[in-house]
Amino acid sequence: MGIDNIERGFSYVGGALALVLALILSPHLFKNTWVTDHVKPSASNKCPTNYHLVNQVCQFHHLTHPSDWLLEFLKVFVIGLAIILFAWWRKRAGVAFASILLGLAIGAVGLPFLFLGGWLVIRALRLQKYGDATFTGSSRRAREMANERRQARRSRGGATSRRAKSANTASPSSPAPSKRYTPKQRPRRR
Repeated sequence: MGIDNIERGFSYVGGALALVLALILSPHLFKNTWVTDHVKPSASNKCPTNYHLVNQVCQFHHLTHPSDWLLEFLKVFVIGLAIILFAWWRKRAGVAFASILLGLAIGAVGLPFLFLGGWLVIRALRLQKYGDATFTGSSRRAREMANERRQARRSRGGATSRRAKSANTASPSSPAPSKRYTPKQRPRRR
């Protein structure tokens, strides 16, 4: 089954969010930009080489070339398009995989994508197990399945102990061990 309309809408929002992130990264592709790195100072309030102490934080300003940002831009843009295309084709597995991949690839900013992918995976598991992806429908079906199992146990003759079950499994009507495939066993010590 493909994704339903709710999942499709959230997938489109996730894909649009990825394209907005790519748009935010795009100015870095056309010119050199200054970037500031932050590091905590050491215990003696000293900063590493080329870092300057500003408001109890070590900062380093450096110039980045557009090629430094190209891979990050392509990663976000291509996976964002993949999320939108998989949502268009109603492929839950594709949207979930692309969302989780993007969430892991871009770090803390990718948390919404991890939530989207995880939510789709959980809904797919519910749909596979219970036939309904919603929380209320899957919990209702789980209760029905539990009641059916309970009724089946009661109709078989009540609860039996584990010893009685194990005694039934080792019945004398079991086939004799094959001489060809069964290794010889040593007699047990008492």
